[in-house]
Amino acid sequence: MSRLKPTNDFVFKKIFGETKNKDLLKDLLEAILTDIKIYDVEVNKDVSLERKIITEKLGILDVVATLDDGTKVDVEMQVKNYYNTIERSLFYATGVYHENLQSGDEYIDIPRSISIWITDYNVFEDGPFHERARLKRDFENKLLTDKFQFHYIQLPKFKEKCKRISSKLDEWLTFIKNENLEEIRMIDNKHVKKAEEELEYLTGDEEIKRLAFLREKAIRDEMAAMAKAKREGKEEGKEEQKNTIAKKMLAEKIDINLIIKITGLTKEEIENL
Repeated sequence: MSRLKPTNDFVFKKIFGETKNKDLLKDLLEAILTDIKIYDVEVNKDVSLERKIITEKLGILDVVATLDDGTKVDVEMQVKNYYNTIERSLFYATGVYHENLQSGDEYIDIPRSISIWITDYNVFEDGPFHERARLKRDFENKLLTDKFQFHYIQLPKFKEKCKRISSKLDEWLTFIKNENLEEIRMIDNKHVKKAEEELEYLTGDEEIKRLAFLREKAIRDEMAAMAKAKREGKEEGKEEQKNTIAKKMLAEKIDINLIIKITGLTKEEIENL
């Protein structure tokens, strides 16, 4: 039986986005947000999300949690690179931040917003596999505000640089990357072991497997559609370029047979210009 993968955002949400598994989410967040003392985590549920996430993902958050100090945390699992991770993380974080402003609240009282992106691709060519980004001033690189914090955790870099498991974050990323079952089973972390049991349970649920497959198919179809549009755009660009060259050659009274040879256009296409 083929095991489901936590890198599938639907599966990721089933493991970390369920209230019954908030201890798993808390342990994962503690591994990432090492500078914050987390006493409790509240999972923010969106009952309509499961129906939407299968075929359409745009603007839908994977896992949203509230820490005991009011901090809102958005955790995203991204398997395909759409080359807009930075822009999307800004959009999501500011959206969560804006929603935190209640009527009558002061701006200064808006809780902090943390955006965590776990990606199965590298966001940055250089740097460590786990990068934190914050808003800073140009002057002496001073922190502008602690209201926004971004974490980019890049699984390919992790796989390349982590030769042995030496931290709680290494344990969780080994589980999420999910390539070496024996290595995962050797991890001495009760929360990772529970997550592994949850994954085994989900893998045995035919309906969950079907939905996970549909989610992967939706992503593949979307990527294929984007690639097709890109190819068609390039072809249209080439045709437009040929037409422009042909028009200039016609203006210079160049022999039509030479124009055909250079541009590849037919005689009829050139005459129609």
